[in-house]
Amino acid sequence: MTITTTSLEHTYQVWHTTPRLGAEFTGLDLAAGVDDATAAALRDAFHTRKVLVFRDQHLTPDQHVAAVSIFAEPFDHPTAVRHADNHLVYPYDAQRHGKASTWHIGGLWREPVFRIESLVYETVPDTGGDTLWADLQSAYDDLSPAFQELLEGVRAIYDANPVNYAQGADRTPPASTVAHPLVRTDPDTGRKGLFLSTSAIGVTGISPGEGDAVLQYLFRHASSPKYSVRYSWRPGDFALWDNQATWHYAVDDYGTAPRTYRKVIGVDPTRRGALVKSTE
Repeated sequence: MTITTTSLEHTYQVWHTTPRLGAEFTGLDLAAGVDDATAAALRDAFHTRKVLVFRDQHLTPDQHVAAVSIFAEPFDHPTAVRHADNHLVYPYDAQRHGKASTWHIGGLWREPVFRIESLVYETVPDTGGDTLWADLQSAYDDLSPAFQELLEGVRAIYDANPVNYAQGADRTPPASTVAHPLVRTDPDTGRKGLFLSTSAIGVTGISPGEGDAVLQYLFRHASSPKYSVRYSWRPGDFALWDNQATWHYAVDDYGTAPRTYRKVIGVDPTRRGALVKSTE
């Protein structure tokens, strides 16, 4: 479904990528800035569609941070490698830093985890290298009421060392852990969803055997294609997603081909505002 939207200063198109998840935008130049009405509409789309893709934006590091600021407060990661042009931007190179080819959520070392993760792609393989996201709220909705009730009292355990989550880190065994609920309520919509990552190292509230069975079932359930959306990248694409309501998977099907991108993280903000327009 494609929707044409007009605000005070912008006319743009929104394509709903799947019935449940994802929206692709054309006709917006985020580098030039957006008005307040458009910024509010983008935030509404973020809450309902969860994964937003803006094609061919070619944002600079500063523009990338400004675009994320429409939705959340850019986060100063304590251990990430930083971009030389903006310390809130984190560069990644799959050939040097490895591939994130598991279903996962960012920032599990902290509570709450990041609200938003975002990418600007610089180099993409000639073929392959897509990214998948899955809708953890829809996956929760399809569980039986009895199973939903069980999960309300269960928390998953993760490594609490932020160093182990940095680009190219030599990961060490967890010295401390953090527990996150397996069911998280969206702070803006009140909608419940699963909250889990394949890096979970245990659960609380039930026995280890029961916990392993629950996690393995939820991993299979939430990764079903019916909850997912898949995007093929182009250089210059900008994408952001709700890190508390989705998980994602970088498909490792491109061998040693180059794949480089920049990340900006967003946390629930103390302030929100429209993107400041460029004066250049």
